Amino acid sequence: MAAVTVRNLPEETHRALRVRAAQHGRSTEAEIRIILEDAVRPETRVKMGSELQAFGRRFGGIELEPTRNPNSVEPAIFE
Repeated sequence: MAAVTVRNLPEETHRALRVRAAQHGRSTEAEIRIILEDAVRPETRVKMGSELQAFGRRFGGIELEPTRNPNSVEPAIFE
């Protein structure tokens, strides 16, 4: 797992983080992890698979009958 160091954090910001962490019953470090996680990976983010599924539903969907090509494929040669 990666480690991040934040330099020059204003004391007021650090104090606010400590207070917020205490309100949530967490350590300051755990609170910072949650804040960062929420900022970069919000639950409301668009997920490609879900969007494609919704797109298909809007147009009534399609029926696919996947068939496998019985011909063997030559492996790649990296020489």
